[in-house]
Amino acid sequence: MNRKILKLATPSILANITVPLVGMVDLAIAGRLGDAASIGGIAIGTMLFDLLYWNMGFLRVGTGGYAAQAYGRRDFKDSIKVLVQAVGTALLAALFILAIQYFYIIAAFQIVECSPDVERMAREYFFIRIWAAPATLSLFAFKGWFIGMQNTISPMVTDIVVNVLNLVLSILFAITLGMGVSGIALGTVAAQYVGLFTAITLLTIYYRKLFHYINLKASLKIREMKNFFILNGNLFIRSASLLLVYSGFTSLSARYGDELLAVSTIMMKLMLLYSYFVDGFAYAGEALTGRYIGARDLLSLKKAIKGLFFWTFIVAAVSTAAYMFAGEPIIRLLTNNHSVIEASEPFLPWLLIIPLISCIAFMWDGIYIGATAASAIRNVMLISAVSFFATFYLAEEAIGIQALYLAYAMHLVVRSLLMTLYAKKEVTGKIPVTS
Repeated sequence: MNRKILKLATPSILANITVPLVGMVDLAIAGRLGDAASIGGIAIGTMLFDLLYWNMGFLRVGTGGYAAQAYGRRDFKDSIKVLVQAVGTALLAALFILAIQYFYIIAAFQIVECSPDVERMAREYFFIRIWAAPATLSLFAFKGWFIGMQNTISPMVTDIVVNVLNLVLSILFAITLGMGVSGIALGTVAAQYVGLFTAITLLTIYYRKLFHYINLKASLKIREMKNFFILNGNLFIRSASLLLVYSGFTSLSARYGDELLAVSTIMMKLMLLYSYFVDGFAYAGEALTGRYIGARDLLSLKKAIKGLFFWTFIVAAVSTAAYMFAGEPIIRLLTNNHSVIEASEPFLPWLLIIPLISCIAFMWDGIYIGATAASAIRNVMLISAVSFFATFYLAEEAIGIQALYLAYAMHLVVRSLLMTLYAKKEVTGKIPVTS
């Protein structure tokens, strides 16, 4: 089983390594454009896209779970139907996002509190990057489908193409050509469309034999699409709840000024850095859980879950050790602003705590997604989001901005506990026990 897990997880980990590198390069570029407002502008701009895109997370999450179960049943007609519906939904959502972009940005800055300089840079970034929406959302669907089909090589190739090209173009446009924040956004747009072309090419290479199952008219009928949306509605709520936590972290940080917003942005990048390794095993969990539930193989499912958590705990322990020695040096790589570096010191202990308390939640996410336990995922995230905001507002008066980090940790603890409690019913309970 370990061999199967590593075969699925390793390509995802290799691809995921490029994700934080790109994000940190964007921050490093912004950090060298002049002042903390540049970092804040990228942070707020990115948050605005999270508000849009994370709610569409079901395009990857739901597609992967349903495709994996179809794979386990060897029902390739159904798996192709899921892909068609997911891509169709992605394109419709992208058109809607493009249509409302100006209304959205006006409403967003009625809520988000930040300095005029940060707002100006965030707007500049947003109105360029928004044109990547069709490619970005379509890639969600392709990635989920590839993973569900037990193929993590194709999303690895696609992710590496997108992220490396994004990195190179951001440096070229922002630094070499002197385009600043606009250059970072333009690099993202170009990379997303090249990535979409790559995904379509890989689909054609590996799955051409399944193309005869494609029936656009049947797959996109109102009744079929209605069922697709009903199945994914709970995952939409889950994504929205998760988004509330991360966007809340950024927007609440902005209350404390540009400097602490910059610190919180960097700290969140570092706290999530290790998760890109855990996500590789979560993707493997998604694929294997869906496959074994589809095949009604309870023994293999239980073995897979044990193996997945074994590797997850190893990643968390190694990550904590790495942060202990390299946390501050990494911050110095991300910014040369001495006041930001100095202000980050009180928050460094959180880098040692977060991996140990979050690895369980992240791993269960992948397993629950493979089990298509959508209602349970929804309920857990709603409760954990409430715990985040409740903890912050209860603790803010006593410990200030540190309450944000305490609240983030609390929501992870709640997720881990609840998903562990529900696992027997929502995961292994999906397979009837036969005598």
